[in-house]
Amino acid sequence: MNIENPILKGFHPDPCICRRGDDFYIASSTFEWFPGIRLHHSTDLVNWHPAGYVLTTVGQLDMRGNPDSGGIWAPDISYHDGLFWVVYTNIKVVNAPWKIGYNYLVTAPDINGPWSEPVLLGAGGIDPSLFHADDGRKYLSYRLWGPKHHSNPHNTIVLQEYFPQEQKLASEWRVIFEGTDLKYTEAPHIYLKDGYYYLLTAEGGTRYEHAVTVARARQIDGPYELHPDWHILTAWDKPRHPLQKAGHGSLIQFDRDRWYMVYLTSRPLKLPDTPLITTKVRGYCPLGRETAIAEIEWRDGWPYVAGGPLPALSVPAPWPETQADPAPQAKHYDFNRAILDADLQTLRLPFCEEMGSLTARPGYLRLYGNDSLLSTFLQSTVARRWQHVHFTCETRFQFNPDNFQQSAGLACYYSSLNWSYCFVAGDGKQGRTLKLMQLDKGEAIYHIDEPGISVATGAQSIWLKVTVNGLTYRYSYSFDGDGWHDIGPALESWKLSDDYTLGKGCFTGAFVGVHCDDISRHGCHADFASLSYRPLPQ
Repeated sequence: MNIENPILKGFHPDPCICRRGDDFYIASSTFEWFPGIRLHHSTDLVNWHPAGYVLTTVGQLDMRGNPDSGGIWAPDISYHDGLFWVVYTNIKVVNAPWKIGYNYLVTAPDINGPWSEPVLLGAGGIDPSLFHADDGRKYLSYRLWGPKHHSNPHNTIVLQEYFPQEQKLASEWRVIFEGTDLKYTEAPHIYLKDGYYYLLTAEGGTRYEHAVTVARARQIDGPYELHPDWHILTAWDKPRHPLQKAGHGSLIQFDRDRWYMVYLTSRPLKLPDTPLITTKVRGYCPLGRETAIAEIEWRDGWPYVAGGPLPALSVPAPWPETQADPAPQAKHYDFNRAILDADLQTLRLPFCEEMGSLTARPGYLRLYGNDSLLSTFLQSTVARRWQHVHFTCETRFQFNPDNFQQSAGLACYYSSLNWSYCFVAGDGKQGRTLKLMQLDKGEAIYHIDEPGISVATGAQSIWLKVTVNGLTYRYSYSFDGDGWHDIGPALESWKLSDDYTLGKGCFTGAFVGVHCDDISRHGCHADFASLSYRPLPQ
C-alpha cells in the first residue's frame, strides 16, 4: 500500500505535523480565510480527515483589513505536558520592504479545544516554532526580519527561550543559522535525536526554487553544521516533474525505525505552446500549495528523503495492509445545520450576524449584503477550496434586489484583485438581470454587463453553476434547474493562482462559493438553498 501525494489536496500550505499517542495531526496555514489554522487527523498517515480549526473567534484572530495573503502564516503544532501548543503569525502588512505581523501562542488540552486566548510572542519575525526540551525548558525559533535586513533577503534564524509560567520570552535572542546560497531561510523546526539537535528550514522562497535544508548541532543554540547535501528535498532541478515548489518540511517519528516528513508542494497546469523555463513560472497552480509526505531514512546521523530529494508521487505506507478511503465524491451543502460545514470558510471574519444567518430561514443560508469582493473588511462570502482542476460547483438561491448596487451569486475567488463573479443584480427597467464580471489583477472586465440577461418573470429560484475543465472554466444558469445555458466566455482558471499574480503576497489558492453585496447599504439579503461541489472525471 502506498500513500498517494498530495495527501491534502487544494490550498493546504506550510504543513506542520505532530502526534499524540496513535493520533497524528497536521496544521496548515489559512492566510486571510476564517476560521484560522486548519487541522487534519490520521491514525495511519494514509487517510486524513478534517479535524476542525484552532482559531474560531475574533478574540483569537482579528483579520479585519488584513491584506491579501496576510493573516495566518506557518503554524507550528506540538503536544507536550498534556497540552497541544500552537504558535503562529498573524500578518497585517504584506506589500512592504519587510512584513508586519504578530506572533502568538495558544494551547488546548484536547485537539477539539477549547483553545486558550492568544499569548503575544512579539512581532520581530515570522514562522515561529516551539521546542520542548527534556529539562522542561522551552525555546522559540523563528525567522528574523526588520529594517536592518532591507538588503538581505531574510536568512537569519534566531532562538529565544520562552517561560510558560510568566508567558514571556527572554529579553534576548541568539542567531543560530544564517542559511545557504538559496537564501529566504524560514520555517525553522528543531528535533532532538541521538544527541543531535536537527534544524529543518525552508529555503529558496516558496515558489519553484523552494527546498528543505537541514543542519545539526550538539547544543540547541549551535553551532550548526550543514547537511552533506545541504538540501534534502527540492524539485528545482527537475522542471518537468509533476510535483513542484517542494519545501517547508516537518518531521514525525512513526515508530522506532520509521520517520516521515510532510511538506508543501504544488501541481502546475502548463499552458500549451509555452516554452518550459526554469525560473519564476513553470506553470500555474490554481489549487495553491498542497500538503505531501515523504519517507525519511537516517544515514550517518543525517536524515535523507528515501529515493532521493525529488518529491515522490507516492511513498510506502507504514502498514502495507492499510486501505485508502474511496476517492472523494460530490459534496452537497444543504444548510440544515446550525453551523457551517467545516469545508466552508469566510474572509477575514467569522460567520456572524452581520454577515448572514443559518436560522433566519430554516434550510437556507441567508447572506446579508455587505462589501463587494474587492473589500478586505466585511464581505459576505462563503466558499470552499478548489481541490480539483476538473469539477462543477452549483448553487440554487432566491434574491430580489432593489437596485444595481445589490447583487448575489456564485464566485471563483483568488484574492480581492483576482476573481470572477456570476450574479443577479437589480435594474429599474428590466427588473432582475444576470451579469458576469471578472477582476484581472485589479482590472474590471464586464463579460455580461448592461443590459444583462433578464431573469424569467415569476422565477422564484435561480440556479448558477461553474464548470472547471483544466485551464478554463465557464459559468451557466438555469431558471428551472433543468435547462442550462452558458453565460459569457470561457475564463482562464490558471489566472486564479500565485503564479499569475506574481506579486508580493500571493500565497493562497482558488476558492469557489456564494456571495452577496450591497454597496447602496439600503439593506438586502439572498437565500441560498444549496451549494454542491462535484469532481469530474479527467
